[in-house]
Amino acid sequence: MKTKNTRQNVLALVETAMMAALAVGLELLCQFLPSPWAYGGSISLGAIPIIYLSYRRGWKWGLSAGFVYSCVQMLLGFYVPPANTFLSIVLCVLLDYVLAFTALGLASVFAAPFDKSGKPSARLVGYIIGAIGASALRFVCSFLSGVVLWDSYAPEGMNVWVYSLVYNGSYMLGNAAIAAVVLFLLCAAVDPKTLKPMGRKYK
Repeated sequence: MKTKNTRQNVLALVETAMMAALAVGLELLCQFLPSPWAYGGSISLGAIPIIYLSYRRGWKWGLSAGFVYSCVQMLLGFYVPPANTFLSIVLCVLLDYVLAFTALGLASVFAAPFDKSGKPSARLVGYIIGAIGASALRFVCSFLSGVVLWDSYAPEGMNVWVYSLVYNGSYMLGNAAIAAVVLFLLCAAVDPKTLKPMGRKYK
């Protein structure tokens, strides 16, 4: 039993590393797309592998992959907030990177209630809800960051809460929709639990 558990943990660790690497690769590919968001943010597919891993291995492994993804995001390009103080930089690290991208690993928490029925249709609905829920958590982090750290970027006379909502929502909504659709199709074709077509029984 111990040998089996060790093997499963090693396999899960390998899958986590692979999914984190795939997320980074998709992020880099999407950077070649034209972006109208001058102050950060873009349409990206990077969240999809992290969310899929969360469905397959659970939220703990999902959080691990999301954390690695967040660290690489900082290495690829860290945007220093206008205030440029120690506190603002710490908040930027947390809200714009660590918490925002790590939260994607919690997708399985949102999907769990639908998974209990065992019905493929219910589980697929759960995977859609999970993608939207995880994306919403990331949005909350970016929204708060926009209000607290990037308020000086708001157009003159515009409420900073409205500015952050519009700016971050303009690309987060697209990312959430893309993730939900892609994960629905992907999970229907390759069940995260079995790596077989949806509908096959799993233990």
